[in-house]
Amino acid sequence: MFAIIGFLVFGLVVGAVARLIKPGKQHLSLFMTLLLGVVGSLIGGVVATLLGTGKFTELNIIGGIVAIVAAVLLIGTFEGMSGKSRA
Repeated sequence: MFAIIGFLVFGLVVGAVARLIKPGKQHLSLFMTLLLGVVGSLIGGVVATLLGTGKFTELNIIGGIVAIVAAVLLIGTFEGMSGKSRA
């Protein structure tokens, strides 16, 4: 149970950092920030595991960096698809 809560908190942090890095104003709710951050975290965990830097569930620097980059790209994609991009 704590692993799920930790994963959600890390996803929210990843989403918030991604929103800070991405230029312009994003029109995302807290829920969408959490969702895109969690998806970015999943991508980061998979990539880090494939690179052999640790297990999927472990927090490591490579996975964190990939998670943030993936979340930035997901935010941009979401904005492009929703038509709400105003840079």
